[in-house]
Amino acid sequence: MLQGIAVSDGIGLGKVLLIRAHALVFNENRAVDPQHETGRFTKAVAAFCANTASRMRHLQQRSPSSEDSKILETHIGIANDPEMNSQVCELIESGLSAEGALNRVCDMYIAMFSDSHDELTRLRAEDIRDVRNALMHLLLGVKDTAIKDAPKGSILVAEELSPSAMADLDTERIVGLVLEKGGPASHASILARTMGLPAVCGVRGAADKLSSGDFVIVDGSRGEVISSPGEKVIAEYWQKREAQLEERRCMEHFRDRHTISADGLEYPLYCNISMPCAAGGAIESGGEGVGLFRTEYLFMNRSSPPSEEEQATAYSQALDGAAGRQVVIRTLDIGGDKNVPCLDVYKEENPFLGLRGVRWCLQNPDVFLTQLRALLRAGAGEGRDLRVMFPMISSLAELRACRQLLEKAREQLINEGKACAENLPVGVMIETPSAAFIADHLSRETTFMSIGTNDLVGYIMACDRGNPSVSNLYDPFHPAVLRALRHIIQCGSATGTPVCVCGETASDPRLVPLYMSYGIASFSIPSGAVPRVRKTVSLWTKAEADSLSEAAGRLETAREVRELLDSATRM
Repeated sequence: MLQGIAVSDGIGLGKVLLIRAHALVFNENRAVDPQHETGRFTKAVAAFCANTASRMRHLQQRSPSSEDSKILETHIGIANDPEMNSQVCELIESGLSAEGALNRVCDMYIAMFSDSHDELTRLRAEDIRDVRNALMHLLLGVKDTAIKDAPKGSILVAEELSPSAMADLDTERIVGLVLEKGGPASHASILARTMGLPAVCGVRGAADKLSSGDFVIVDGSRGEVISSPGEKVIAEYWQKREAQLEERRCMEHFRDRHTISADGLEYPLYCNISMPCAAGGAIESGGEGVGLFRTEYLFMNRSSPPSEEEQATAYSQALDGAAGRQVVIRTLDIGGDKNVPCLDVYKEENPFLGLRGVRWCLQNPDVFLTQLRALLRAGAGEGRDLRVMFPMISSLAELRACRQLLEKAREQLINEGKACAENLPVGVMIETPSAAFIADHLSRETTFMSIGTNDLVGYIMACDRGNPSVSNLYDPFHPAVLRALRHIIQCGSATGTPVCVCGETASDPRLVPLYMSYGIASFSIPSGAVPRVRKTVSLWTKAEADSLSEAAGRLETAREVRELLDSATRM
């Protein structure tokens, strides 16, 4: 058995189809005609964009969530980026071939983004690597391995798969993925979940240990790949697969309904998005609105920051897609750990304790003010439920400074005679220990609070979950984390300030009843998790959740808490 990372639930049984990457070899020192090479590069970019646009339309037809096809749209933006293309053309003029110039420019950006501690930023390196490889294939005349015509019942095994390759997958033929690289947030994993395709990533040496034609079982829920299983094991996993498929069919019953507990209490489910076009997809997936719109993506892969007009248009698009439902937009959340070339972000030695979120924004008021003006403009008009949330707040002084800038932006727009929202509800992201401790104070000066569990767990446990040496310490089941969560939610309840929970733990069925017991007002989760969380809520009464919470509160270790919650999980 091979062990990897569980990235997309489900069980796939079939025969291995091994996908080997082509060697992209070229002679960097050959004599070139700059005009000819520039023409080759321009044609390759045009062909790539046309091919990717076709794949994007194909993916949109299969997926209810437009955010997933946005990955491919981002790739088109990278290929057309004027600054990158200008740098490539300059190197061609200096005597490099199109392949050599493209490789050098992309290597520079890949190194820049890969050096980040932030997973979102590191994904930009993955984007650029994918675009570079696709363009190199076109320039060198190398054809990709055809997977469209894979035999039915195939398990794809590869080092990695680009979003373009993923968009070509036929789920009638492909029943599972085994990849040597990638993790839960990689593009291949995101698209696998969209397609409902069982997938395991991070399986070291899979391409060498498995051969085409081998019969294997892929357990995307446990991160396991079972090679050459016996008949008894095969029969057992066929039964498991049928049970999972039946559960998925039952889950669809929970897609388009209110989120009601067993005793009639309502807990709205909102969705997390990263692109304005994804708001409509969130509603189609059963979400009751948008609980977190991460605006960092608007600033990625650009040579200059988006203008006020561009941002206002983007935020308006999200509001239109939500069709009158709540949209919480988080202001720019970058910092020393996020390399955003269009912004002057200083690289720090300890970025997690550095200039992040509102800290950076308050020291760069021009950029911040532009975003606040755009938000106020987008929120103008009837039927728009826009709410603004400030990230990485650690003191009341920061919150008040943000509110002052928001008011300044409103006054500017009024003086200029531009339409703007009269009063945008303001919230804060609770993701630092200091914010957790003063949640009672923050709750009195905000309309709502949202717990960013991903960062909060890391700060409470003083560890980087991306660092394999200490990632085992990153544990949302630790009693210290649960005490902090309960304290934050209870502070909000005491002042009548609703608290939402977002981050990975918000969609964990084991933790959902604890949140219900603590008094959470709503959840903000990935759109694909809506049916599962909605069903979980429906299985618990408040009294039952309180009983479980009391039992968990008496335990002393994360292991004990996890074992208790595992045994109490209702599906």
